[in-house]
Amino acid sequence: MTPGPLADPHRPPAPAAGRRDVVVLGSTGSIGTQAVELIGRNPDRFRVTGLAAGGQRLGQLAAQARRLRPRTVAVARADVVPALRQALAAQYRAEPPPEILAGPGAAAELAASDCHTVLNGITGSIGLAPTLAALEAGRTLALANKESLIAGGPLVAELARPGQIVPVDSEHAALFQALAAGARTDVRRLLLTASGGPFRGRTRAQLADVTPADALAHPTWSMGPTITVNSATLVNKGLEVIEAHLLFGVPFDRIEVVIHPQSAVHSMVEFVDGSTLVQAAPPDMRGPLAIGLGWPERIADAAPAFDWTAPLAWEFLPLDAAAFPAVQLARHVGQLGGTAPAVFNAANEECVTAFLAGRLPFTGIVETVTAVVAEHGTPVNGAALTLPDIVAAEAWAHARARELATRAGRPAARRGSRR
Repeated sequence: MTPGPLADPHRPPAPAAGRRDVVVLGSTGSIGTQAVELIGRNPDRFRVTGLAAGGQRLGQLAAQARRLRPRTVAVARADVVPALRQALAAQYRAEPPPEILAGPGAAAELAASDCHTVLNGITGSIGLAPTLAALEAGRTLALANKESLIAGGPLVAELARPGQIVPVDSEHAALFQALAAGARTDVRRLLLTASGGPFRGRTRAQLADVTPADALAHPTWSMGPTITVNSATLVNKGLEVIEAHLLFGVPFDRIEVVIHPQSAVHSMVEFVDGSTLVQAAPPDMRGPLAIGLGWPERIADAAPAFDWTAPLAWEFLPLDAAAFPAVQLARHVGQLGGTAPAVFNAANEECVTAFLAGRLPFTGIVETVTAVVAEHGTPVNGAALTLPDIVAAEAWAHARARELATRAGRPAARRGSRR
């Protein structure tokens, strides 16, 4: 029997008795702060039982705790606990503050605590352990942590029940909603939309001398530097192809990327009868967050809607695979499976860091990642994959990509910046 998809709109989470108890991981980051704002506006729908953060923004974390009244607050750094106690005391004053968990395993411990939904908004591979803990504890997982699927896909698939994950990335939340309109057997293709980033329409030759400032000038979204560069190289879209395959159980040859500069259509599902369902909304992460937290119910006024009285014009263009080879590389990596996606992601992180520091040309990012993936060779078999395998593969990929990027970047450094 073929297992069901990890994310399945036809298998909604079990209903909660009264308000839905939620744990928010990464509460002081971009995803977390928007989730806190959304939850705070809907106290009749949600109750936060736990907040977890890295520990860099203790005042913000304490203020979130004061607003949402969780039972527990977790930080990844044990050394900040005294400062956190002070920040909580300033917010709570005479009232008893929440319990504090601290250390590298605090978020995973909180993810397994008594709640209905865990929102994983942590950035990076440190989000994988909390994902596994939430799934093993039987919680519904609202997933915004890419690395959980990219690095740990086989581990996640082994633990997750069909439909236990509700995706929060805008593209996968769009596919999730569109897939609700038909049976799984009626799906012909998944169509992931990409803005094309700041270099849409350029040839590969025209990309050779672009600067970090050029790459960070995204025309639609306001994001952190690594994600913005990933959008410029289309590595982010390659990662999303792998995620879509794992989430929805659709083969790689039936997942395509379409360039859509306006970022109004977040993705599409084509059915066997020729119909294509489009999920469209203004670019705002509160909409996907509302799906992740509330599905199968919708949250009123979670995000803005289009003004249909004003003129709108949307474009759809084919992907230029010659100029942007990252998507095809990601397909290859996804088909390899095992530790290959973890190597791909870790090598890319290292190369983006080198590019932003001026040590690697823009086209050298994907070229170097390709070399690291090729050198990695046959990955550990997915069925035998362990968390230590993933950690070791990522460490090797970071080190090897750093070495290759240093070599590749020397000529670029001599050329200097054109700005």
